[in-house]
Amino acid sequence: MIDVLKKYKLNKDTWLEQLAIKIFNDIFELTKDKKGVSRETYGEGETQAINYFIRLARDFGFHVEVDPAANVFFSLKPIKNSRYILTGSHMDSVPMGGNFDGLAGVAAGFLILIYIKKNNINLSVPLKVLALRGEESAWYGRNYIGSKCIFGLIGNDDLNSSHRTNGKKLLTAMKECGVDLDKIRASKCLIDKDNIDVFIELHIEQGPILVDRGWPAAIVTGIRGNNRHHNIICRGSAGHSGTIPRYLRKDAVFAAAELITRMDDHWNTIQQHGGDLVLTSGIFQTDSSHHAMSRIPGEVYFSFESRSQDSATLDALEALLKSECKTIERERGVKFEFDNVIKSYPAELDDGIIKKLLDASTSLNLPSASLPSGAGHDAAIFANSGVKTGMIFVRNDKGSHNPDETMETQDFITALSILKKFIIDYEKTKSV
Repeated sequence: MIDVLKKYKLNKDTWLEQLAIKIFNDIFELTKDKKGVSRETYGEGETQAINYFIRLARDFGFHVEVDPAANVFFSLKPIKNSRYILTGSHMDSVPMGGNFDGLAGVAAGFLILIYIKKNNINLSVPLKVLALRGEESAWYGRNYIGSKCIFGLIGNDDLNSSHRTNGKKLLTAMKECGVDLDKIRASKCLIDKDNIDVFIELHIEQGPILVDRGWPAAIVTGIRGNNRHHNIICRGSAGHSGTIPRYLRKDAVFAAAELITRMDDHWNTIQQHGGDLVLTSGIFQTDSSHHAMSRIPGEVYFSFESRSQDSATLDALEALLKSECKTIERERGVKFEFDNVIKSYPAELDDGIIKKLLDASTSLNLPSASLPSGAGHDAAIFANSGVKTGMIFVRNDKGSHNPDETMETQDFITALSILKKFIIDYEKTKSV
């Protein structure tokens, strides 16, 4: 172990911080793009980042296990037919995104493995670290691919989804990465989930709350689910902008804009009554080959996403969306065409694990801070599959899913210390 630390030229007193910085810098250099990083789901950047950890694991003498979905598990030694603690996150990023989204959770678990080995700590429940494939929906319109594969939740529609730009099928990309598609199509768990005592995901916060409150880290209480429409089409009638009066127009842009405004009114009402909800229409466009200053748009293409910690709220929003479309169709003479909604269900994290994570934070003289997650995470798949699950957020400035993610090393070490204490003291939490 000492020889390995010397190989990486790490100071014996500050090796943890130095190695964390090295990991983040090295993977940034491997996967950098014109801006930020691009670690494509089942693509080159994601594979390069995973292979970096595999090489590092071999240097430290860790056991490496690749599952049929090409997710990778790291441990001090093989763990067979035994319960274990699992921690980790995803290795992909959005196109030209930030370096810490997902990567922070894998790096944290890996560093804890090194810490345990270096200090000869004998865990009564062993630790596995998981590097997951394909959490981001930005590439194939499907999220949580690696974790869904683990629990047998991937279907043919997912496998046949197309790449955002080149049309490649997800199943082709997966096969190129060594995935056993026959086992994935069998829709069976790739692991014995009863052996996972607990799954903890450390992740950057992708919003501004920790920065605003001055907290370096916080414990997550729950994860919002979402309903997503990637492509809704509003069809009206194209025409000359100067010759058609309002009452005879079938303007697709005005109709779609009215729909979004009506949904915003519903959002405001639900929030005023204490409901949890966020709505977004991140894609909104006319056909660039047709649009012109003097042309009434005949078609508009847009996305619509709702997120909430409450499944009933999501279902109600979906019904309201369809109802408002019917009203606008009658009033404006247009027609809305919907794709199939893609659902990700909200997740409740384990109350006992939340408490023990908060206790670990307090014992380290850190704030006993908690908040819900607005973004989705692989932890939701584990929780909804019956695994006791917890999450730790790390403060991250300037948002996420952009090149400007700014996670300070000391904040990362603070969150890592909470996770480390939880793992080392785990037998005290087992009875919760």
